[in-house]
Amino acid sequence: MSKLMIIGCGGVASVAIHKVCQNDEVFDELMIASRTVSKCDALKEKLQGQTKTKITTAQIDADDVEALTKLIKEYKPDAVLNVALPYQDLTIMDACLAAGVDYIDTANYEPEDTEDPEWRKIYEKRCKELGFSAYFDYSWQWAYEDKFKAAGLTALLGTGFDPGVTSVFAAYAKKHYFDTIDTIDILDCNGGDHGYPFATNFNPEINLREVSAPGSYMENGKWIEIPAMSIKREYDFEGVGKKDMYLLHHEEIEALGRNMPEVKRIRFFMTFGQSYLTHMNCLENVGMLSTTPINYNGQEIVPIQFLKALLPDPASLGPRTKGKTNIGCIFTGKKDGKERSIYIYNVCDHQECYKEVGSQAISYTTGVPAMIGAMLVATGQWKKPGVFTTDEFDPDPYMEALNKWGLPWKVEENPVLVD
Repeated sequence: MSKLMIIGCGGVASVAIHKVCQNDEVFDELMIASRTVSKCDALKEKLQGQTKTKITTAQIDADDVEALTKLIKEYKPDAVLNVALPYQDLTIMDACLAAGVDYIDTANYEPEDTEDPEWRKIYEKRCKELGFSAYFDYSWQWAYEDKFKAAGLTALLGTGFDPGVTSVFAAYAKKHYFDTIDTIDILDCNGGDHGYPFATNFNPEINLREVSAPGSYMENGKWIEIPAMSIKREYDFEGVGKKDMYLLHHEEIEALGRNMPEVKRIRFFMTFGQSYLTHMNCLENVGMLSTTPINYNGQEIVPIQFLKALLPDPASLGPRTKGKTNIGCIFTGKKDGKERSIYIYNVCDHQECYKEVGSQAISYTTGVPAMIGAMLVATGQWKKPGVFTTDEFDPDPYMEALNKWGLPWKVEENPVLVD
């Protein structure tokens, strides 16, 4: 039996919490900690009669390392699952180290203030050396490798769907289907319709910064960067149909490129409708995607954070969203000297997710893998000292858990390839 602390209580956190409580044979105790404790209390009230898991709640500011360390030491969890903001990854890792507890998250670190001079200096050096300009990368968390190793603790990074499941798919393909993998194309298709003129399916701050940034992919160990949304392809997705998809920078490319250096090319594509892109371009052109604080009527505000307050809360989209997601990876390579290609993917239904846990499929496909990663670390199946991404462990127990906990996957031989 395991004791888990979850930090955060938004849409993804809600799914992870539901799944932890479903998995009460593993998780007998759970603490939900967030800045807004009323959200935690409401979720506890909803779930405590439906699970054997003992739920407690706490108010915490995840930016306060001292207070968070104290809370972790008092509760004594087997692991901490961070589903707060990526801005808070490093402070939560610091607290886990100080308290002697394993750490798990779903997305890599990025700064809240991209104009901070100290961060900017390191960022510009990385851009020059590596050749990609995205604000988010693994270097800040990989820098904790020696600290976690010395403490005998595990830090599992990026156990959402992408990153997370997609990297497990890569490890599974390498273990069971290929002698060598030549190319990986990660395809993320959301065919859902929420009925709003414009909304984001997860945290607007993260979503809009991600998709408005230059795209990039890895080829022969080198980064190739392109203007945002400049490479478009069409693909016919099971359960969704034909959709336009665009090449983006995404964090699992960096990890897979490091851990599977034999792969010659790794790309990431995500589908967008024209209405979404038109709205996003307009907002970017008028400065609403900026992270630089401005003064308005004597008050300092960050434009993208103000925009987040105006947009629909992603957690509220569940009852409105219809349709399906299709997320997976196409691999090409060789097995026994012969060319081979496969497509490993999951199709998820927005309405079915809402019936089960009250969330749409975007939150569901991230929250379920978050629970699975926490389970594997807490039970010792994925446990070794250091900082790791999901492709660095045995993929089999994770793949089995996906089928068990709501994200069944398929393997298609000889799929249509992306040119």
